[in-house]
Amino acid sequence: MARHRGQFDPNNPEPYELSRSRIENFVRCPACFYMQQVEKISFPSIPGFLLNEATDVLLKTYFDKFRSRQECPDYLRNQGYYHLIPFQHTDFELWTQSLHFGASGRMHTNVEEHNLKVGGGLDDVWYNTDSGKLHIVDYKSTSKKTDGPELLDGFFAQAYKRQMDFYVWVMRRMGFDVCDTGYFLYVNGDRDTDVDFLDGEHGKMMFKVSLLPYDVNTDWIEGTLAEIKRTLHLPTRPNHAKACEYGAFLDAAY
Repeated sequence: MARHRGQFDPNNPEPYELSRSRIENFVRCPACFYMQQVEKISFPSIPGFLLNEATDVLLKTYFDKFRSRQECPDYLRNQGYYHLIPFQHTDFELWTQSLHFGASGRMHTNVEEHNLKVGGGLDDVWYNTDSGKLHIVDYKSTSKKTDGPELLDGFFAQAYKRQMDFYVWVMRRMGFDVCDTGYFLYVNGDRDTDVDFLDGEHGKMMFKVSLLPYDVNTDWIEGTLAEIKRTLHLPTRPNHAKACEYGAFLDAAY
């Protein structure tokens, strides 16, 4: 039978596929989630973050050099993390692809009790030679005056933490021994650098780099998936979350 994705069909017996970003949509506002998944209402699109994508590619290219040699990267050595090596696995490239995660080898798991298939695409995985465990790694790009641990404060940072929680939970269900500590690798565009931005035909943007450990909390995930299942089967749309901007807009418009 065809895969069950896109608009939810309560009569389809196949596991319903949900990406990590759609689960985050539910956490932020069940009504918006219901509009997208059940009512098939498309929300306004936003431009892609192409500069962020470029830094992700450059970071992955850097760590892939050491992944192929199974060596500790110079950056990690300089930070004192001699025991961390980019993890090498036959399915690693598939794990980094967030689209069509339901295919074989992708990062996903079946949650039979809720008839859901959930997954996503991660940035990196590092192997700890001391503990034998894996660490999930997420690349982040920004340009803020704050730096260091303060980058993990604020509204969007809470979503980033849930993203890390979710990836650890999925990888564990896939049978991997994943450490409770994940890492955010932040590259923060430096607005105060003395380096000239324009140099001949090239522009140079300097970044401050922060490697931030984060102790995951996966306790919220299974309860959230149960609520998602319940919401998908509701006959009518639930209420918008109090902090939902779309809900406030719709209330003001009507």
